[in-house]
Amino acid sequence: MTFPIFVTQSNGTFTASVLGAPQVAAEGATKDQAVAAVTAQLQTRVTAGEVVLVTVPPPAPPRYTDDEIALMREMCDEIYRERDAQKAAEFPE
Repeated sequence: MTFPIFVTQSNGTFTASVLGAPQVAAEGATKDQAVAAVTAQLQTRVTAGEVVLVTVPPPAPPRYTDDEIALMREMCDEIYRERDAQKAAEFPE
């Protein structure tokens, strides 16, 4: 398995953490030491459990009643009428 590891340096110490799992982190005097410590944590976690991939379906699109659809059409028609009147006033033929 491959995990993205984020490494930072502060005050001469390196900190490595797994992206998306900030609780899996370790410090080291060098970048390699910090990454090795996080790798050891990951190995322990992977052998202690099971990795399962889950796909969540997108939410269903909203359902509108016939009355709601009619109201939205009326609103759109009114908006277009107002726009057409405004355009006619701004750009008379």
